[in-house]
Amino acid sequence: MMWPRDLQQAQAWLGEALARMPASIDDEGLLPRPAVRSQAAVLLAIVWDDGQPSLLLTRRSAHLRQHGGQISLPGGKLESQDRDAVAAALREAEEEVGLAPALVQVAGVMPSYITISGYEVTPVLGVLATAFLPRMQPEEVDEVFFVPLAHLLDVDAYQRHAIERDGVSGHYYAISYGDYFIWGATAAMLRRLALYLSPYRA
Repeated sequence: MMWPRDLQQAQAWLGEALARMPASIDDEGLLPRPAVRSQAAVLLAIVWDDGQPSLLLTRRSAHLRQHGGQISLPGGKLESQDRDAVAAALREAEEEVGLAPALVQVAGVMPSYITISGYEVTPVLGVLATAFLPRMQPEEVDEVFFVPLAHLLDVDAYQRHAIERDGVSGHYYAISYGDYFIWGATAAMLRRLALYLSPYRA
């Protein structure tokens, strides 16, 4: 498979695909969701380097009360200073992993994803021309790593797992990469991207 050759072509390709993306592709949710309580945003930062794009992921600090040790995308709640989800995602990425907003070319946003904890999360898709040296915020992030985009766009690599919570049966999706186990909302958003982008790869 061939990727767009450079950053500008990649940004245009992703932007056009996002513009056609439906609000929902399938029932990728875990369990019935509560009413939305908070707005949040995450950054899907793709390093478009030497024709082998990869996506940045983090391992959350093990001591965090919520989702400690889990694999996630940089991001968090919208704050009063954020004009929109894009600003929030870029701010959080800079705070968590030291990614300067000026390095990111935003291609667009994906439809929002409602988590089982009541967050409406807007995934922001951005591309970088080259890799950068992460500067982790140790209170939030234990590790930064990169996964080949080709692996994350392989829909067959995602596995569906049964789950039961408070007597209600549901499911979640997960994808593995080496020793990394990516699951829950992060895997669901990545799988949604895979479901829509894979058919449009050249």
